[in-house]
Amino acid sequence: MSSPIKRKVLGLLAGAGVQVDGPNETDPRIHDERFYARVLSQGSLGLGESYMDGWWDVGSLDGFIARLMKARLDRRVRGWQAAVDHLRARWFNLQTRRRSREVGRRHYDLGNDLYQAMLGKWLVYSCGYWRDAGDLDAAQEAKLDLACRKLGLRPGMRLLDVGCGWGETLKFAAERYGVAGVGITISQEQAAFARELCKGLPVEIRLQDYRDVDERFDRILSIGMFEHVGHANYATFMEGVRRCLSADGLCLLHTIGSNESRRATDPWIARYIFPNSMLPSAAQIAAAAEGRFVIEDWHNFGTDYDRTLQAWRANVEAAWDGLDARYDERFRRMWRFYLAGSMATFRTRKAQLWQIMLSPGGVPGGYVAPR
Repeated sequence: MSSPIKRKVLGLLAGAGVQVDGPNETDPRIHDERFYARVLSQGSLGLGESYMDGWWDVGSLDGFIARLMKARLDRRVRGWQAAVDHLRARWFNLQTRRRSREVGRRHYDLGNDLYQAMLGKWLVYSCGYWRDAGDLDAAQEAKLDLACRKLGLRPGMRLLDVGCGWGETLKFAAERYGVAGVGITISQEQAAFARELCKGLPVEIRLQDYRDVDERFDRILSIGMFEHVGHANYATFMEGVRRCLSADGLCLLHTIGSNESRRATDPWIARYIFPNSMLPSAAQIAAAAEGRFVIEDWHNFGTDYDRTLQAWRANVEAAWDGLDARYDERFRRMWRFYLAGSMATFRTRKAQLWQIMLSPGGVPGGYVAPR
């Protein structure tokens, strides 16, 4: 006879169209009966950790999580950690200069071998642009070129890349559009790689916080970094960009976005993937830009992220046996859960991918964004 807790969880799963040990690829197989209490008490944190511990498996991990999200089970079963995280984010700035470096150490410094295996030819850890692309490399090249075209880059311009990653965007812009650039990152591994990648180009890579930059640039872009800024610092970020951008300049902000304004992220993501991260909402971005920028264009291609993540998963799974032995089976299951959960989030339109064009005082005659 099943316990009340188990019956409760089974009922919630049934409401999402999921049957334990059922015939479909989205039906999980539970290997440890402690799963039910853990998930009910801890929500997404318990779901992710129990998967990492091998307590359950499922044929389609992303499909299973998508079903849970469509049924809003991520909202109905929150767990105690979500409440704690919300209070911490409400009363404390979790993205101070000191705290902001934690994500660099714990995520971006994991090892270049993992990211090189996963990300493909272009070491770009953000959504590709699949409008006319047939594979990941083409989608990432299209995204880089789209950003450069939106910014109207020309030879002789000076470009700031806020959160430059492994330097691919600056290398692309310098080689194809003739600009000089400065890239800033808080990841030591990324900075070292980017300096080597951009050797011989008019590109400077700095290990530097965005709040410490105070010099003038013709163009500024930030791709996949704003998710680490946090609601307490959105205005500070915008003020810093405004301070550094020339009067006739343009800024491209490329960020994942939330449909709702929040102050904390998912507990499992915060603990295992992106500590102190937070997805901004449209309202939060607009409020931070108010009085500082004209919003010239707002482009959403969030559905492209599902396809990008599927390509990343295929790459990393194919390369797994050749990766460093420090990535053990628990890490592998953690990474699978991260990628699958991200796919489900974009597939169910819970998150978006925005490219937002900002100008200090408005482009004379209006801005027309290329697509």
